[in-house]
Amino acid sequence: MPQEPTSRVCLSQRATRAAEQAISFLMAQGVENRDVISLAAGLVDEQTLPVELCRDLLTEILSDDRKVRAALQYGTTPGAEALRSEVLRHLARLEDCSVQDLGIGTDRVVLTTGSQQLLSLVADVLLDPGDICIVSAPTYFVFLSVLTGVGAEIVAIPSDDAGMRTDLLAAELEQIAARGDLHRVKLIYIVSDFENPSGICLATERRQQVVELAQRWSTEHRIFVLEDAAYRELRYNGEPLPSLWSFDRDQETVILAQTFSKSFSPGVRVGFGVLPKSLVTPVCDRKGNEDFGSAHLNQQIVALALQSGRYQGHVDHVRQSYRAKRDAFLAALAEEFRDLPEVHWVHPEGGLYVWMTLPDRLPTGFNSPLFRCAVAEHKVMYVPGELGYPSTGNTAVVCRSQMRLSFGVQSVVGLREGARRLAAAVRQQMHRSV
Repeated sequence: MPQEPTSRVCLSQRATRAAEQAISFLMAQGVENRDVISLAAGLVDEQTLPVELCRDLLTEILSDDRKVRAALQYGTTPGAEALRSEVLRHLARLEDCSVQDLGIGTDRVVLTTGSQQLLSLVADVLLDPGDICIVSAPTYFVFLSVLTGVGAEIVAIPSDDAGMRTDLLAAELEQIAARGDLHRVKLIYIVSDFENPSGICLATERRQQVVELAQRWSTEHRIFVLEDAAYRELRYNGEPLPSLWSFDRDQETVILAQTFSKSFSPGVRVGFGVLPKSLVTPVCDRKGNEDFGSAHLNQQIVALALQSGRYQGHVDHVRQSYRAKRDAFLAALAEEFRDLPEVHWVHPEGGLYVWMTLPDRLPTGFNSPLFRCAVAEHKVMYVPGELGYPSTGNTAVVCRSQMRLSFGVQSVVGLREGARRLAAAVRQQMHRSV
């Protein structure tokens, strides 16, 4: 006789590995605690969003019957040819060269739903369970979740104020090879400019060294470098640095991931990847299984913004706004923490984040007294720094007394008040821990 059906749900291993993400907890905290000043959210400033520009661009598209019908139709998996052509011109401006000097065509450009989709696609097509991805410590915690989801082993290389320690990267690759595990190394992940969460840029000489190390150790198969340049255009002072991609002479090692989410609009959700020729088909095959191609109308909006020349003016406005907010926030931190010399932080030249380090005796995690005190008593929230370190693998590099602070969303007034509340929470817990 058939038994009664069970209510038990049998999820895949990947779904199980993806459970209880920190980003979901942070979002829930923000919604549930409306009176809390969030220095945690990595969102952009709503006042910098291109409202008038998008209204004008949409009007132009919608008023042309041919354009609007094309924009409202399915696109292609790699993306609209018009935007991919504009991406090449945009990339040439960033690389300070001509389109011809880039040495690639639109066939190497794939448009994605923000750069996050590209990061996920690359992990999917390169990494089997047990394969190794090397990252800096700390690094972008959402990508760490992606790596955990595909079952990869994460090897973290400590960083300093010049980014990932390439001497330690070289030593780690040597040790992996000596163990006979080089065949498991598939990917090196680098956030090259104003890293989320640390705000640090990888030094120019180290950029070249990372590419050379990947190529030198590609003896059994190609080891790729995934360059996440999401914050590349948000530089407020200092000279732009050459991309890792520019050091890849044969253009078969570095995967360049960029996005218009931070510089233009996250709601439009358009990112792009410049891929080695060997990865274009695998990535597009995987992407085709997901969406047949990212939102076509959104791609037309970004293409028209670039074609019209109005995109660059908007980016200039965004930089000015964030520069003022960064400066105000750094000044507020200096004022509010002036009596706490054990606390120090990175002064970023760009991006959206300030990386703060507290004394070792003061952990910052979700379950720490400091986090509970900050949210419940002082009504301020931050991202615990330990999220930027892998929870598996060589966990010896984990630091549990750091935090990521975002100046992207709050107004200058909110940033000053947030700094005051955070300092009060830290001061209270430091006194209790003595």
